[in-house]
Amino acid sequence: MRQKSHDRKCGDPASKKRSPGRPRSEQARLAILRSTLKLLAEKGFSQLTIESVADHAGVGKATVYRWWPDKAALIADAFACSTKRKLHFPDTGSVRTDMSQQMRQLIKIFRSRRGRIVSAILAAGQSDREVIAAFRERFMMPRRQEAYATLRRGILRGQLRKNVDMDLLLDSLYGPIYMRFLIRHDSLTPEFVEGLCELTLGGSLSHPKSPRLRGRSA
Repeated sequence: MRQKSHDRKCGDPASKKRSPGRPRSEQARLAILRSTLKLLAEKGFSQLTIESVADHAGVGKATVYRWWPDKAALIADAFACSTKRKLHFPDTGSVRTDMSQQMRQLIKIFRSRRGRIVSAILAAGQSDREVIAAFRERFMMPRRQEAYATLRRGILRGQLRKNVDMDLLLDSLYGPIYMRFLIRHDSLTPEFVEGLCELTLGGSLSHPKSPRLRGRSA
C-alpha cells in the first residue's frame, strides 16, 4: 500500500502539502523522489549523485540507500512513480481503445520534459547494465503487467485470438514508439498511435478463418 501511495503522490506539486498524519519515513521518501526529478532536470543523469539528492531532500545518504541500492534504481523509480497514474490502462470494454488511450498518454510523456529523463536513462543504459535493468524492472515491467491484463480481457471478450503471442504483440505496438522517440525520424502523434493499433491489433483479431499466432504468452 505504501508503494501505491507514493506512486500517486510523487512528482505532484500538490504533494508538497503533506498530511499531518503521514509518517516521517514516508515524507522523507516522497521528498527524495521529488528531489531526484528536480535535480535530474537541472543537472542531467551523469551529474546527479546520491549525495546531492540527499542534501536537497534534507535527509542523510543512509536514508536514500534504505530504499534504493544505487542512483539508477532511484532515478528509474522516481520517473516510474511520477508517471504511473497517467500511464494506467483503462478498461473501456474495447481492447483497441484501451491500448490506444494508454499509448497516447505515453507519447505525451515522451514529448514532454519527462521525455528527457527517458532519453538520459536509455542513453546511460547502453554502457551501464544496472541503469537499463532498473528502467526495465521499475518502469517497463509494471506497465507490461498491466498491458498483459488488458490483452487478457480482450481475449476473454473474444476480441483477440486465444493463443496470441502477447509479448510479440506488445513489442510490435510499443517498439515503433520508442524508435521514433529515440531516432526522431518522424513525429509521435495520436494519428501514429491509431495507425499502429489498426495495423497491429487488426492482425490479432479473433475470427474463425484467421490463422492462429503461435508463441509464448505471459
